[in-house]
Amino acid sequence: MVVPVVCRVGYRKVPSLCYRFSSTYIRRMRYLSELKEDDDACRQAYKSGSFFLFHNLSPFLQQKGKMVLAPKINAPEMKRILMKLSQSERWIEDSMLIGCSEECTPYFALDLGSLERAAIESELGGSFADFRKAFFQLEEEDTVLVSSAQALLRWHNNNKYCGKTGQPTEKNLSGSKRVCHSSEIIYYPQMSPVVITLVSDGSRCLLVRQASFPKGMYTALSGFCDVGESLEETVRREVAEEVGLEVESLWYSASQHWPFPNSTLMIGYHATVCPQHSKISISREELEAAKWFSLEEVEQALKRPPNPSQEESDSHSFWVPPKQAIAHRLIREWVKKQAIILA
Repeated sequence: MVVPVVCRVGYRKVPSLCYRFSSTYIRRMRYLSELKEDDDACRQAYKSGSFFLFHNLSPFLQQKGKMVLAPKINAPEMKRILMKLSQSERWIEDSMLIGCSEECTPYFALDLGSLERAAIESELGGSFADFRKAFFQLEEEDTVLVSSAQALLRWHNNNKYCGKTGQPTEKNLSGSKRVCHSSEIIYYPQMSPVVITLVSDGSRCLLVRQASFPKGMYTALSGFCDVGESLEETVRREVAEEVGLEVESLWYSASQHWPFPNSTLMIGYHATVCPQHSKISISREELEAAKWFSLEEVEQALKRPPNPSQEESDSHSFWVPPKQAIAHRLIREWVKKQAIILA
C-alpha cells in the first residue's frame, strides 16, 4: 500500500509529488524534460500539441459568456490558419514549449507578430489583449501558462545575439535554451529574484505605495536581490533602506513568477520589527507613502475590489493587490494569524 505524504509550504498543505508508481506529475516532468533536450522528440510533439497565440507579446483571448479564455489551438488548426494567411513552415521553429496537460498533451506558444493582427482575430473569433489586463482576467491555470509563454517569448526576442562574441544565437526546438555556435556558450532563460515582505510589529502591518501605483493601492515592500546577497539579507536591507526599520525575525511564505514589467521570481516573506522601534523613516527615492495599518483596516481593504480609478489614497479607502498577486496572499496570511492570536 502506498501512503501519500503531505508537506507544508508556507501555510498550505500540499500533497507530496512522490506518489510512487501512480504519479502523473513525474511522468509529465520526465516527458517535458525529454522534449526540452531532444529536438526530434519535440518535433514529433508539435503534431499532437496545442498552441497559445500571441501578437507582439499580446495574448489571444476569446470571450465565452462571462468568462475570458486563452484558447488552445490544436496543431491541424494551426497549420490550416497559417497556410490560409500565407505563413511559412517556420512556425514550428518559432514556437516555444511551455508545459503539458495531465494527459501529456504538450503546450506551445507562438508569436504571430509578423502577420496582420486583424486577419488572425477575424479567422479565430477573438482578439489580442493587453497582457496586464489578460493576466487579471484569466483563470489560474491559463494565467500561469500565458505568463510563462510571454516571459519565454520576450526572453528569446531579447537574446538573439551572444553577449561575448556579438554573433547570432540559435534556439533549440523547444526554446529551453539558445546557443552561440561561435563561442559554444549556452544561454538559458532567466528570471530576476525579488523579495516581497510584509512587515508587522505585532498588532499592525506595514503597507507601502510608489508614485507609479494606481491611486489608493497599498502593498507589501519589495526589492531586487543584489549580487552576492542571500534572500534573508535582501529582506533586511530593503526594509532598512525603504522604511528605516530593523528586522528582528523573518520567515518564508511562498514564491510566484511575476511577469511585470519583465520576468521576475517574487519570493514572499513575513518579517517582524520591535514595536518600540517602529517609527517609519521613508526613503522618498523609493516610496511615496508607508503606513502602519490595524487589523480592522486591513480586513476592510481586503473586502474592497481593486479600483485603479480611485482618486483618494488614505487609511479609510485604500485597497490591496488582487488575489493573483503574492502580496494579497501575504496580507491574508497576516490577517488569519492575527485572528488566531485574538481569538
